[in-house]
Amino acid sequence: MTFDLGAGLKGKSVLLTGATGGIGREVALAFGSVGARVAAVDLDADRVAAVVEEMDGGPHLGIAYDLRPVGGHAALIDKVADAFGSLDILVQTAAVLVRRPSVFDVSEEDWDFQHEINLKANFFLAQAAARAMRDQGSGGRIINFTAQGWQSGGFGGSVAYAATKGGIVSMTRGLARSLAPHNITVNAVSPGAADTAMMRSGMDEEGLAAVAAQIPLGYLARPSQLAGTVLFLGSDHADYITGATINVSGGWLMY
Repeated sequence: MTFDLGAGLKGKSVLLTGATGGIGREVALAFGSVGARVAAVDLDADRVAAVVEEMDGGPHLGIAYDLRPVGGHAALIDKVADAFGSLDILVQTAAVLVRRPSVFDVSEEDWDFQHEINLKANFFLAQAAARAMRDQGSGGRIINFTAQGWQSGGFGGSVAYAATKGGIVSMTRGLARSLAPHNITVNAVSPGAADTAMMRSGMDEEGLAAVAAQIPLGYLARPSQLAGTVLFLGSDHADYITGATINVSGGWLMY
């Protein structure tokens, strides 16, 4: 054990979804900075390429990919494992939020879209990754992303989104129990309000200020402030942690 944040991460292979998002990009840069090799996955090829270009170290891999057709997940895992020789860590930051004025405005289409990406795709990609990690025989790490709404329940039109994030916590715990015999740990990171494009969608500056006023630390998280928690969960320091949900909310949520 070496007591630096990236202990054990040098040379490890990471599959990161949502890699061009506010938090995903910072996570990619963080893994690159400690010597890990990153397969950055997101929808837009140009934006994926830009993130890969920013990362230190390497070689890294950029993959433009839609996570919704779950039948292709095994091929995605194989592509990453073939490029890097193994798959050691899966980090799932990819998610969508459909913000509606009230709960009465949420449509079936809204519900299905968010659940398909935020929960269904997360489960089946974790399943495919865990199968590869099990067959490699060397264990691995799966790091999911939930949100504060998993416990608060969200509000108004965000209830459907919060439901997907509650599902992520339950899924994380169930996978942790199921995969522990294969030395695969499964944990979740739970941001509060991070200053990202998703957070800003449908909100004006007055609304954002009102949110920040509820946070004991007094401001929205910078996306980079989430990256350290992800590195910790992927590092040697977290060898004995599984089934945990780590709250990174500036004190907005306390439990």
